[in-house]
Amino acid sequence: MEITAAMVKQLRELTGVGMMDCKKALAETNGDMDAAVDWLRTRGLAKAAKKADRVAAEGLVGVVTAGTRGAAVEINSETDFVARNEQFQAIVADVAKLALDADGDVVKLGEMPFPGTGHSVSAELTEAITKIGENMNLRRTQVVEVSDGVVESYVHNAVKPGMGKIGILVALESAGDKAALSALGKQLAMHIAAAQPQAISPEELDQDVVARERAIILEQVKESGKPAEIAEKMVDGRMRKYFEEVTLLSQVFVIDGETKVADAIKNAEKDAGAPIKLTRFVRFALGEGIEKAEADFAAEVAATAGVK
Repeated sequence: MEITAAMVKQLRELTGVGMMDCKKALAETNGDMDAAVDWLRTRGLAKAAKKADRVAAEGLVGVVTAGTRGAAVEINSETDFVARNEQFQAIVADVAKLALDADGDVVKLGEMPFPGTGHSVSAELTEAITKIGENMNLRRTQVVEVSDGVVESYVHNAVKPGMGKIGILVALESAGDKAALSALGKQLAMHIAAAQPQAISPEELDQDVVARERAIILEQVKESGKPAEIAEKMVDGRMRKYFEEVTLLSQVFVIDGETKVADAIKNAEKDAGAPIKLTRFVRFALGEGIEKAEADFAAEVAATAGVK
């Protein structure tokens, strides 16, 4: 397979590794981008794919809570200019409220009646596209709820109350004092915004992702030349560190910088007067996982000239 300059440039942006190493990785993996990232990581050249760097979509994330329920939505636009448009912001606010009854089903949400119009959410977006002159998309939604407890929200860099570029929902199941639970929930939501956990516990992680991580670590350890029994212990140790970094309960609480999140929740039970269980969280970061075509033509020409 021909390794193009654009492919090398993409891998460099994902990993931060030098151009020639990226080219070699792609050649060794027949142009498979994910395999090339793993190839670089196995050799210690890249710690992880910087998938967040591929985020390019604009728009807003909206969150809303009502009693023991909370909802999050993401509505995309082509430019940040539209995200600052008051009409667009009003749409996001109304759709977030409607999402409380959509059960996390984005199709259902799109078909729900938009307030005061006589048509659906999807139709309202279509009308807004005509007026504003830019494409928009209702991308996703999630709902969390508890039978007894609180659902708290947090928006990082909010442009208006309840909407911004990162939106968090935290569900705490507890019969304890609601004010104490809300205070804890807000702190946990802020932690999640900053620490970006992938799951609450190791058991909730995508097991394919876990297996891939273990395989990468195993290859790294094998290259160290250690005996098999020592290599296996090294792999187990690094996997424990991996779990500590990506699972919420094992992370160090950013609020105090020293307590594990699981211990912070346990400590909060005294103020709440009852056991507390973190049952779910949602973290929507605007545009995550959406790739946008590279528009920097000059940089592309320069990369092409440097790498054939």
